[in-house]
Amino acid sequence: MLVNSLIVILSVIAMEGIAAFTHRYIMHGWGWRWHESHHTPRKGVFELNDLFAVVFAGVAIALIAVGTAGVWPLQWIGCGMTVYGLLYFLVHDGLVHQRWPFHWIPRRGYLKRLYVAHRLHHAVRGREGCVSFGFIYARKPADLQAILRERHGRPPKRDAAKDQADAASPSSSSLE
Repeated sequence: MLVNSLIVILSVIAMEGIAAFTHRYIMHGWGWRWHESHHTPRKGVFELNDLFAVVFAGVAIALIAVGTAGVWPLQWIGCGMTVYGLLYFLVHDGLVHQRWPFHWIPRRGYLKRLYVAHRLHHAVRGREGCVSFGFIYARKPADLQAILRERHGRPPKRDAAKDQADAASPSSSSLE
């Protein structure tokens, strides 16, 4: 039981690295045709980018099926992928992109850091020159802004790291 739980936890941690790699080199590479829909205003409930979630869920289901058929520890790796998918849904789709029926924007702490880092990812138009490809780990926003300035020779879009309420308030200049 303890070993299985450890495998699930390690799989969740490993998935952040796999997801960041996939986001950077596949979604912003040859998979851009699907992922581009995520970088443009959404029309309707779904976007073409959601097909990536279907593919990853299929891999997790296959691992769980093969694992429960006797190939240990694949079911626990698939379970870790599923837990990561749930975290992705809550943080990325829900918190950052407000795809829930209610809207909440974090004002402090690590959730704000995740929120701002992903906003900075979307501050760049197109697939080249973006920052912050992970989903549950994010560097400090100031570091990401410095990278964007270096890559583009100018500050990123002024309000990219702020939500609408922050953008309207001149007193909220801190991103952390």
